[in-house]
Amino acid sequence: MTYQQCFIWLFTACSCTQLWADGPQDNIPENVRPVPPLGVELSDSEKKELLSGLDLLQQSVEKLRQRKDTFTVDLLPDVEIFLRAVKQGVEYRELFSARDVKNATKVLAEGRQRADALLKGEAPWTSQKGLVVRGFRSRIDRTVQPYGLVIPESYSDTGKTRYRLDLWFHGRGERSSESVFIAERMSRVGRFAPQDTIVLHPYGRYSNAFKFAGEIDVLEALEHARRHYSIDDDRVSVRGFSMGGAGCWQMAVHYPDLFFAANPGAGFSETPEFLSFFQKETLAPTEFERKLWRMYDCPGYADNLFQLPVVAYSGELDIQKQAADIMETALAVRDLKLTHIIGAETKHTINPPSIKIIEEKMDRLAEVGRLKLPEELHFATFTLKYNRLHWLTVTGLEQHWEQATVQAKLIPRNNSIEVKSKGVTSLRFAIPAGRSPFRPDQPVSIVFSASNQKPILASRPETDGSWQCELYQQSGNWQLGPQQATALRKQHNLQGPIDDAFMDSFIVVRPTGKPQQKLVGSWTTHELERLVAEWRRHFRGDAVVKDDIEVTQQDVENNHLILFGDPQSNAIVKSVIEKLPMEWTDQHVRIGERKYSSDHHVPAMIYPNPANPNRYVVLNSGFTYREFAYLNNARQVPKLPDWAVVDLRTPPDSLWPGKIVAAEFFDENWQVKH
Repeated sequence: MTYQQCFIWLFTACSCTQLWADGPQDNIPENVRPVPPLGVELSDSEKKELLSGLDLLQQSVEKLRQRKDTFTVDLLPDVEIFLRAVKQGVEYRELFSARDVKNATKVLAEGRQRADALLKGEAPWTSQKGLVVRGFRSRIDRTVQPYGLVIPESYSDTGKTRYRLDLWFHGRGERSSESVFIAERMSRVGRFAPQDTIVLHPYGRYSNAFKFAGEIDVLEALEHARRHYSIDDDRVSVRGFSMGGAGCWQMAVHYPDLFFAANPGAGFSETPEFLSFFQKETLAPTEFERKLWRMYDCPGYADNLFQLPVVAYSGELDIQKQAADIMETALAVRDLKLTHIIGAETKHTINPPSIKIIEEKMDRLAEVGRLKLPEELHFATFTLKYNRLHWLTVTGLEQHWEQATVQAKLIPRNNSIEVKSKGVTSLRFAIPAGRSPFRPDQPVSIVFSASNQKPILASRPETDGSWQCELYQQSGNWQLGPQQATALRKQHNLQGPIDDAFMDSFIVVRPTGKPQQKLVGSWTTHELERLVAEWRRHFRGDAVVKDDIEVTQQDVENNHLILFGDPQSNAIVKSVIEKLPMEWTDQHVRIGERKYSSDHHVPAMIYPNPANPNRYVVLNSGFTYREFAYLNNARQVPKLPDWAVVDLRTPPDSLWPGKIVAAEFFDENWQVKH
């Protein structure tokens, strides 16, 4: 049976489950059901068998951890994922059926088999065809994370052939714990397995629509696969259905130059209209919440699909057809026509005729591959978090969370580039070696097509066929060269909001001193403990926690520091507080002209660490969406901007850490707006 035939069998044999929240009953913040739900209670014999298997695998893993050779260290996560998956499932009751319990024994058996092989210096799974589960150690929290692969029978690792790779994003699965995910990836090919193509199934840190840590999980899994398999970087696509379709839309518009094509199905593509239309939720966002939707809402980034082919799919009768309809409208405003395959009389699934059409189109697009040097770029962003497209990088914005756009066109016959921009203060062009279309013996002219500014003569291309140029705005005119850093400025990966600190390596810093106020101390303890618990529950990781007095210089250099406590209880807070744009004494909290009593107010904030401006410090906050957002993936967006003040007299709930009495973004120089 071919992989395509296997898919069709699975497709017709398995019904497609509704994968989002359950309607109005999930719109009540005071009554939030647990996600994930509590699993089955293991019988004594089941528990004994799993614990015994875990103990044996743990012993083997400990032996492997003692080895420091590159071979073992590199492949150890491929073993540890099985240990961690079943251990989590047993400890937290995250096996949800008798089948899950049975599959957990198979997961353990595979882990033991790999451990035994690695102890002998062997790793047969690395050359295995068909279904393969791999693992990597995430830079975010150092936990091992799994992903699945489908390796075609035609695959050869001689390096002579590089293979197409399709990323396939799974749908929402509130019961998709690590053990459940791994068992599925050991037994199911998935919806699509094109000929001579590697298919990569990211875990995505569980059920978050591949956002935040889920987004980084995708990028890390892809990078890990690139290191271990012969992959053609110009033939990588992004695909998904349902929640996976939502993830596909957001990865396509935020990373458009990574892929040769995008194939989203169903899902959602923005927050407010989807929640109103699908969830029947009445929204009353604050202004900062409305702006924060722009981090992941896709319509405002539709310009980025000018250079990325998209093959969208919807069932004709599927309520989640709304996602592609929204994007179709956004693209039409830009005079772009969306390729939208619609399954006739089909609800929330992909019908066989549409499968055939989709695969034919994706195969043709794979033949062309990713554009090596697009002559014309259309780019849009709201944040420097997402700031690049092929040979263009935006390095400065007039104002975060307002749309900024750049159109740039290479004109080889004139040895020039035409540039048109809005909301951008600095940018960089960089054409790699061998790709420059310009004459090497003449300077390149930068022409500003939408202004009266005279062209700027930039440098000549280098003899290796590369060319680069930086520009910045001064007094309304573009100047040649990098923008001089006269003050702290927002930049890529140092632009906020608070949630951005949880998309790279972080350490939670626990206070060891006595707090200024008892209420503040109890609240910060609660929120720290909540972050650790919810990071594991929702982002499937283990937050690294250190006492303030144990934080090292190496920790400061390599990690964002998530500081809980006040200047009296936390030594790190005390060391940085005077260099932050706020004042926090035993009497008051002052930010800008706003002043609050410190006996029941706490600041939450993100800011470049004064001890290492290449990393953040965060005061008194974890990731900012809470349990209510777990019920629908479209809700999983930042809830707080760069800073906020929390009134502790209102207890934390499923929406907020307390009453938010003030919240705002810093300006582009990380200063309080007046």
